[in-house]
Amino acid sequence: MSNGADQIILVDGSSYLYRAFHAMPSLTNSNGEPTGAAYGVVNMVRRLIADYQPRYVAMVFDAKGKTFRDDMYPEYKANRPRMPDELRSQIEPIHTIVEAMGIPLVVESGVEADDVIGTLAVQAVQAGMEVVISTGDKDMAQLVQPGVTLVNTMDGAVLDDDGVKNKFGVAPKLIVDYLALIGDTVDNVPGVPKVGPKTAVKWLEQYGDLNGVIEAADSIKGKVGENLRATLDQIPLSRALVTIKCDVEMIRGPQDLEVTGPNEDLLREMFARMEFKTWLSELLEGEDIVRSPESSAQKGEYETVLDGARFADWVERLREAELIAFDTETTSVNYMQAELVGVSFAVDAGEAAYVPVAHRYPGAPDQLSLESVLEALKPILEDESIAKVGQHIKYDMSVLARYGVEIRGARFDTMMESYVLDSTATRHDMDSLALKYLSYRTVHYEDIAGKGAKQLRFDDVPLEEAGPYAAEDADITLRLHETLWPKVKAEARLKSVFEDIEMPLVPVLARIERTGVKVDARMLAEHSARLAERMAQAEADAHAAAGHPFNLGSPKQIQAILFDEMGLPVIAKTPKGQPSTAESVLQELAHEHQLPKLILEHRELSKLKSTYTDALPLCIDSNTGRVHTSYRQAIAATGRLSSSDPNLQNIPVRSEEGRRIRQAFVAPEGHTLLAADYSQIELRIMAHLSSDQGLLRAFEAGADIHSATAAEVFGTDGEVSADERRSAKAINFGLIYGMSAFGLARQLGIERAQAQNYVDLYFARYPGVKDYMDAIRAEAHERGYVETVFGRRLYLPEINSRNAQRRQYAERTAINAPMQGSAADIIKRAMLSLDSWMQQHSPPLRMIMQVHDELVFEVKDEFVDEASAVISQHMESAASLNVPLTVEVGTGSNWDEAH
Repeated sequence: MSNGADQIILVDGSSYLYRAFHAMPSLTNSNGEPTGAAYGVVNMVRRLIADYQPRYVAMVFDAKGKTFRDDMYPEYKANRPRMPDELRSQIEPIHTIVEAMGIPLVVESGVEADDVIGTLAVQAVQAGMEVVISTGDKDMAQLVQPGVTLVNTMDGAVLDDDGVKNKFGVAPKLIVDYLALIGDTVDNVPGVPKVGPKTAVKWLEQYGDLNGVIEAADSIKGKVGENLRATLDQIPLSRALVTIKCDVEMIRGPQDLEVTGPNEDLLREMFARMEFKTWLSELLEGEDIVRSPESSAQKGEYETVLDGARFADWVERLREAELIAFDTETTSVNYMQAELVGVSFAVDAGEAAYVPVAHRYPGAPDQLSLESVLEALKPILEDESIAKVGQHIKYDMSVLARYGVEIRGARFDTMMESYVLDSTATRHDMDSLALKYLSYRTVHYEDIAGKGAKQLRFDDVPLEEAGPYAAEDADITLRLHETLWPKVKAEARLKSVFEDIEMPLVPVLARIERTGVKVDARMLAEHSARLAERMAQAEADAHAAAGHPFNLGSPKQIQAILFDEMGLPVIAKTPKGQPSTAESVLQELAHEHQLPKLILEHRELSKLKSTYTDALPLCIDSNTGRVHTSYRQAIAATGRLSSSDPNLQNIPVRSEEGRRIRQAFVAPEGHTLLAADYSQIELRIMAHLSSDQGLLRAFEAGADIHSATAAEVFGTDGEVSADERRSAKAINFGLIYGMSAFGLARQLGIERAQAQNYVDLYFARYPGVKDYMDAIRAEAHERGYVETVFGRRLYLPEINSRNAQRRQYAERTAINAPMQGSAADIIKRAMLSLDSWMQQHSPPLRMIMQVHDELVFEVKDEFVDEASAVISQHMESAASLNVPLTVEVGTGSNWDEAH
């Protein structure tokens, strides 16, 4: 769309405000400030400006206080609920952002935004300007005339004279009469009872206008005629209330509302505060100087060190530094394969150096040797008394370990500082953290190395670009630490989680990763062949069940067969309105029909084959003959570790196929695999947190908790049946995951009323659990977060959402997260305790995997009994709860046997 100097856009900011509030999810920033409406408003404004590129714009909002309509009719808008606090709090930042964008903001007391827009529209037409009014308010249709159109930013619909007629059935000049007849329940405009749009249009067509309708009132028959005659006295009031005032006295006219250049400093500050990261990144793109609302950060002075004397100066500074920010540059993200290309460091914010050692592109300048650089840095990096900070420093530890350098004194990691501060607020990579906390756009790797297949390895990147990029990493790491650490340190329990759990765990995980686990590639290949045979059989059976061949990987074809050909019930739909073929849908259909069951079987076999039996052999390191995963600390909101490249934590344990994959994880000759698993740890944590006497007694007595629950809930005097125990187990675990009676009914295959009865009986027998759940929900609503036993904080941004589904999900999370998070903390503490003992005593065993509540070790055969006792003792004493922690230990030649 184009314009000239004669076009003005009048934006109904108040309409935008409410529409954005109800359309957007309940977004909040990491400080708990609501941001959803602000995001929606700014997004619509940006789109409008992009579409029209106007010279003149006015963003018009309602002012606080009463208007002339309230004087005219005290009941005006009496039905409107009070503006929600989470919307009210966003008005100020929205106004600030709009003005910072260079868009004139107009707020006039004593009138509504409609009246200001109407006045400006009339003045603009008189000045020969074209007017576009951006609104979703039907009242504005009365303003449409030659030169004035409405645009709905939500759906892009444009209303001119014909558009108004098509939408409302009457011309713009009759909109006031139309509105006076139908009234407005939202604004409490009376109107004529029982007169809706169809009747209003019919009368206006028949009698010409509202005056004609009034004159013909005596001749209109029926109840609606009676209503008209009964309200004749108030119709003039209704007409006055819905008539937009177009003669508001204003200081600024249309030609005073010219768009100016943005206030980029203020925009940066507001986008950073509201955490609109994409827009902040766009704003910072390509700038040389960017300012942070907190630190006024700007690009630093960076040096590429090629000279031995200059390197010696830096080494001296590093020796004397209290804290060093350190980073490595390598040829790969795989810590087992990465070759060192250079190192960077910083000791003062805004100043950093990069020392290249292996850039090999044609024409690369001479560089210091890798050997000489590491020889000089090794004593510093291994000095426990010199504190180091990194961003994901575990990677640097593993890379340097392969060069014989063990980083000691790694006190801080900015990734972990951000994660401990708020695990849900943002991604914890450097680029995201720099935007969030420093309002700084870092140089991204793609900026200097390109993308895709043509992306350069770092040793091929010219030093003119590689040097500043690498030095910036160290500088920004230091600046982030200076911003994040005071925030973590200010909260004693968060500081403890960071210093006592997360940072000490970093070198432990690095050792586990580098140790790796031995995998039998031949066994996996055999299993892959068997899976292929079973997939072929499942496919043939599915074709037979469908009556013809089809592609089992095509949701569209499956959709056609299940719902069009077979007429199965549509349980859920895709966002585009098509019948869903998601796993949950197929599982439900599989209870009654064979084909969905076969499709699910084929999907599961295919996933196992592609994800594990085919992929795992490719992950075996050529030098060690082992698989080396990466344990990621800063992913799961609850504090649980996740595993990637490859993911070892999602290998099925209950299915035969999954167990066969675990059989390929083997012990070397002369060794045994030992798996130590916490028994029912989350239920034990629930007993501890709730202090429920029934649960405490059951665990203290060493009872089978599921049988004990079955006896309590079902009133069983004698032996508990297998079905009763199964139901009790579903209740025990279901309730701590926030499962409703409806969900429990589906899981157990019983009626909802029966499931509700089970839940009621459970809470009657374990009232402490109910009290705890009620208390933790209330606490979450009040504080916006819950905590683990050890003080890890788990924020719940949706806990006060006006969207019931999101709010209920957050409430379920509030109940479960302290248990999952506490379980994560406990196994981490166990790992720390065991690693400390292993470092001190050098026993013939190695920790090789952590999977959920389980630790896996590789133990010399003759040490298995002693290892079992020591590992159990350390794990069971990792936390002091009101119930005992118990560990189940299994051993075998492979991981499956050890279970």
